[in-house]
Amino acid sequence: MTQEQRTRLLRVLALVFALGLTLALYLNRDKVQHLQGYGYFGIFLISLLTNATLILPVPGVLITSAMGAVFNPFWVAVAAGSGAALGELSGYLVGFSGQGLIERTQWHERFEPYIRRYGGLAILVLAFVPNPAFDVAGIIAGALKMPLRIFLFWCWVGKVLKMLIFAYSGALILGSPPAG
Repeated sequence: MTQEQRTRLLRVLALVFALGLTLALYLNRDKVQHLQGYGYFGIFLISLLTNATLILPVPGVLITSAMGAVFNPFWVAVAAGSGAALGELSGYLVGFSGQGLIERTQWHERFEPYIRRYGGLAILVLAFVPNPAFDVAGIIAGALKMPLRIFLFWCWVGKVLKMLIFAYSGALILGSPPAG
């Protein structure tokens, strides 16, 4: 098997994995919420799983808000933001595997110039702003071969900052958090 064939096979496998995971999580989205009983680790897992879906929305930020009222909002945000950043690898893998799938869409035409020009800062802004289009940004970053460590770092910063807002909002609206 040539290097080109191996690369093509890896891309196809990454695409199949990401799409399969998305479908499985979407079909089992009600069961994911039971993980919150595991504390911060459960919040991390919920956020990882809800952000691993592609395009199909699973409301992980609502759980983050609710958990901000139960646990320390700062650590809820760190756990949720870390899980969210790792979950976004699904989009990055799709971009790496299926570059040609997104090159002709209007979303690609809108985001690609910003991601190409601003790199990690574009990822930070798009990860911070609550929107379903971040999957497209991850796909584009993968297709552009943005280094994984840069994608993950800026995605993590944006997701943690966003989750801070949701966790503290939940704490304020739903009740005061415990001291620890």
